[in-house]
Amino acid sequence: MSVTRDTFVTILEEIVLLLELKGENPFKIRAYRNGAEIVQNFDGDIVALAKENQLKGIKGIGDALQAKLHELASTGEMTFYNNLKGEFPPTLFDLFTLQGLGAKKIRALYETLGIDSIPSLKKSCEEGSISELSGFGKKTVENILKAIESKAKFAGQFCHGDIAGLAQVFLQRLQEHPDVSQACICGSFRRGKETSHDLDFLVATSKPATLTQYFTTLPEVIEVLVQGDTKTSVMVTDKGLQCDLRAVSNDQFAFAQQYFTGSKEHNVELRSRARSRGLSLNEYGFTAIKEGTEVPTAHTEREIYAELGLSYVEPELRENRGEIEAAENGTLPKLVEIEHLRGTFHNHTTASDGRNTLEEMALAAHELGLQYLGISDHSRASFQANGLDSERLLQQVSEIQALNARFKKEGRGMHLFAGSEVDILKDGSLDFDDSILSQLDYSVASIHQPMAMDEDTMTKRVIAAMENPHVTMLGHSTGRILLRREAYPINIRKIIDCAAETGTIIELNCSTKRADLDWRWWKIAKDKGVMCSINPDAHTTEGLQNLAFGVKWARKGWLTRQDVLNTMTLEEVTQFLKKA
Repeated sequence: MSVTRDTFVTILEEIVLLLELKGENPFKIRAYRNGAEIVQNFDGDIVALAKENQLKGIKGIGDALQAKLHELASTGEMTFYNNLKGEFPPTLFDLFTLQGLGAKKIRALYETLGIDSIPSLKKSCEEGSISELSGFGKKTVENILKAIESKAKFAGQFCHGDIAGLAQVFLQRLQEHPDVSQACICGSFRRGKETSHDLDFLVATSKPATLTQYFTTLPEVIEVLVQGDTKTSVMVTDKGLQCDLRAVSNDQFAFAQQYFTGSKEHNVELRSRARSRGLSLNEYGFTAIKEGTEVPTAHTEREIYAELGLSYVEPELRENRGEIEAAENGTLPKLVEIEHLRGTFHNHTTASDGRNTLEEMALAAHELGLQYLGISDHSRASFQANGLDSERLLQQVSEIQALNARFKKEGRGMHLFAGSEVDILKDGSLDFDDSILSQLDYSVASIHQPMAMDEDTMTKRVIAAMENPHVTMLGHSTGRILLRREAYPINIRKIIDCAAETGTIIELNCSTKRADLDWRWWKIAKDKGVMCSINPDAHTTEGLQNLAFGVKWARKGWLTRQDVLNTMTLEEVTQFLKKA
């Protein structure tokens, strides 16, 4: 087993769940939860240190945990974890993937009714035996059945952010292989779709069989599905992620790259355009279908599009949503780039449910090259997230002002904006009075609860909040959690119209679990003049790196630098917020 930082974190987090299932001492549970957070955020190669038994002195990792991590790093196994896991049926852990079920409820289901899998849970819900348990009323049972239905619907899909690290590891290994001249990731992942069924890799090589064999030997591979001289398919996780590799020649690479990137609908339009020129286009190249037609050559994707009379279409736009016509007319937008971002908003600290302090978040943003960072901890209605009341919020504003003064004195080049992720209450009012909101630099208005409303009521609720002049931007506007929770009913067209009328910014929440507002709406919002803010909804310093995913999704929405609030300089955004 290849042990990485992610391995450490995953196993420690699973230990937390196991201990909760056993009803263990909460202090013991907290020790492992804190350990997972420390490992996740440690600045250095913690796996190497653990292997050399050099973890002593790291605050929060005691002797017992040091020994366990040393064992895991050295042997690929942790006896304590294996023994804990062996106390429960493996299918029991599938229950944790269902929205709304935590360790306490799962423990009750298992100990009282012997429910140890999703099928047995579904059967108990349908037969009614689950109603014997306290806390499992009619509404709870309905929600569980909906969660099971959603899980089945999303089976075999993976969040872009969850597989991005693995994708880059595989790509780097292919690029470093001595027999590879070119390599890339294709498919929906390259197009920046928020979810993917699999990962598609492509290499140019003169030794295709060598590469397909090499691909099957990568340490993450748990099963070889297909192996041939030019194509190999493997399974790389126990959750069913399939990775495919295709090996082609250098002359074929650009054509294969374009073809396997897709989308299918985009490719159909390209092939139709090629046929109108007397050509056939496939993953191997151009061929003539009319006698006397000259067959062009192309060594890059850009040249392929040029031969078809088109401007180059960026991978994110290849969804057959008007990009072919724009490429023909020369009206494709110059899409926003990660380098354009100067700062970001909607970030949390330890004041609510974040894992890092105010200063730690600020310094991490500075390390990423950002000029400013907006802090928007939860408001008091989000009690489960330790939301701030007005007194604590104003105290944080003072802390931010003091930190800004210190940064200015040190010449650090980092500025913090004081904000709040203020809950939109059931009637559309806000969790803080205007007298409090007026003392902030900005606010992000979001819905966290309740979500069970009809579309008309929910839409009116959100519009009422957006009409408040102290609301700067709308947060995660559909409330969806990718592959777990559908968006709540809401009329997005009306929300976009309201944003255009009120000047409310709509965030592109680029938490890897949200991608909200969905990229499919952004061209409509852009055409209405609605400003976007790419926000990571970061609860850790590491969460700030979700900005890269946000840029990808903004590009899919046809957004340019001018459409995104946080491409402004500090001076520009300061003036903008004062007028907003």
